[in-house]
Amino acid sequence: MFVKLCGLRTEADVAVAVETGADAVGFVLTASPRQIDVDLARRLVAAVPEHVLSVAVVRGIPAGEAGELALKTGVRALQLHGDYPKESFDQLGGHPFTLVRATALGPDTDVRTGAFGEELLLIDSPVAGSGEQWDITRLAERRPEGTWVLAGGLSPETVAGAVEVARPWGVDVSSGIESSRGVKDHGRMREFVAAARLTPRA
Repeated sequence: MFVKLCGLRTEADVAVAVETGADAVGFVLTASPRQIDVDLARRLVAAVPEHVLSVAVVRGIPAGEAGELALKTGVRALQLHGDYPKESFDQLGGHPFTLVRATALGPDTDVRTGAFGEELLLIDSPVAGSGEQWDITRLAERRPEGTWVLAGGLSPETVAGAVEVARPWGVDVSSGIESSRGVKDHGRMREFVAAARLTPRA
C-alpha cells in the first residue's frame, strides 16, 4: 500500500515520515494552516531521500506559477489540487516532475488516472484538508481506474476500513495525523503508516 503523509512542516516531521517507511511526503505551498514558504520547503525537500517521493501541493494558483514553485523547491512531484482543467496539466507536461491530479468526486469527475496527463490521481474530500470524512461508498459505482490514492478523513483508526471499502492503490493523510491544526503528531504518523501497511492493495 502506497502511503503519502501530507502537510509536513518541520525537519522532525520529515525524519519521522522517512523512518516510518512512508512512500511520499507532501509540502503545502499555498494558503492553508499547513503552508510553508519556498525557502523552508527547499530545505525540507533536501532532507527527503531518493526513494521517498517529495510532493509540492498547491491549490488556487495558476499552473505556471505552480510549476515555478515546484522547480524552486526541488520536489519530484507537483500536486494540483482542485478544479484544474486539462490545459493546466498540458502546460506543465514538459517539466521534470511527476504530476498529481487531486480532486473531489463529483458528477462530472473523470476518474481515469492519466485522463489529464497526470501519473497519479488523488480522490479527496470535497473539503480538502478539513479532516472531514466523506461517503466513500460512492466509489463503488464510479471506481477510479489506474494508479489512484484515497484521501479525506483518514486516520490511524479509519484507514483499514476505508481501504476495505474503496480498494485504492494508495492512501494520503494530513489532518488525521495531527495533534492540532497544522501540527503533526509523530506518534500518529507512525500509527497511520503501520495501519495502512496491514491493509492489502487493490
